[in-house]
Amino acid sequence: MTYASRLPRGPGALRSYADIGLETQVLNATPERLITLLYEGARAAIAQARLHLQAGRTAERGASITKAIRIVDEGLKMGLNHEIGGELAANLAGLYDHITRTLLMANLKADMVRLDAADKLLEELSDAWRQAVDRRPESPSV
Repeated sequence: MTYASRLPRGPGALRSYADIGLETQVLNATPERLITLLYEGARAAIAQARLHLQAGRTAERGASITKAIRIVDEGLKMGLNHEIGGELAANLAGLYDHITRTLLMANLKADMVRLDAADKLLEELSDAWRQAVDRRPESPSV
């Protein structure tokens, strides 16, 4: 068997390489980078939902919004440490709940304004996260 014969072929081949790239990023990521990847993933899913909404592809729109909701709810919200984060974690949990409800209504009503509102909140949270991580002092190298 040659190397070329082991390469993925067909319409899913490009997707396979993208998945491998993302998997590599996740496996090698710091906890801070994982949060950044979650924000990026949620926003990318919303961008896909926008395209599907504009094209009238209801099932695909729903799948993209569901993906965004799962990232927000199961990734970002469930990753909060309420013991350490206290009031900040509680406030973020409330924002994530609001984003989830907004996305649900965007899907139910086929509402671009709600999609944009959820994306804007995620953008602002992502920017704030990056600024906070950038300001953290680096740990000394061993």
